[in-house]
Amino acid sequence: MRQLIKNREKGFTPLEVLKESLEAEKSSQKSLTGFTLVELLVVIAIIGLLASIVMVSVNAARLKARKAKAVGDIRSLSLALEMYYDSNGSYPSSQGGAGPWDGYYTCWGDSTPNWIPGLVPTYISVLPREPRNTTDCSSQYIYNSNGTDYKLIYHSPEDCAGVVAQYPSLADPARVCWAYGIYTPGGVAF
Repeated sequence: MRQLIKNREKGFTPLEVLKESLEAEKSSQKSLTGFTLVELLVVIAIIGLLASIVMVSVNAARLKARKAKAVGDIRSLSLALEMYYDSNGSYPSSQGGAGPWDGYYTCWGDSTPNWIPGLVPTYISVLPREPRNTTDCSSQYIYNSNGTDYKLIYHSPEDCAGVVAQYPSLADPARVCWAYGIYTPGGVAF
């Protein structure tokens, strides 16, 4: 490049000097404009590691949200059942049909969207579905009542032990940590 400047001062630039200076510029630009394969692999590995950390924390937050929804649903249904009892002198019956345990989907009774008859719309706007929104009949909210007593449980939930540890009153003594819920004193044995 210096040779090019000196030659310009004389009033001309020989073609050979111009070619040499252009080649020198191109080679210096090539070394400054690219990443090596190792650098790219390191960056990709770091991005992958960060993405996996984010996914783990997002999944933990989703589980926590589903547990909170389930506990809230159980408590809302219990309140609606108590209001029904105050108005009618009994709880909605689940006796009859395919079995005693009714639910939106159930393996042990009637599967129906109106799985606790008489609550909607007077005492609760809609009967909730379990948080995972699954159609598995063994993992649902289910209800059993003879009219005098009831038991409302979440059968086969996620992290039953964690929920029962946080809310001991929801423990189901008949189903040690494969269900939790709310029941009247006479409904303990259901």
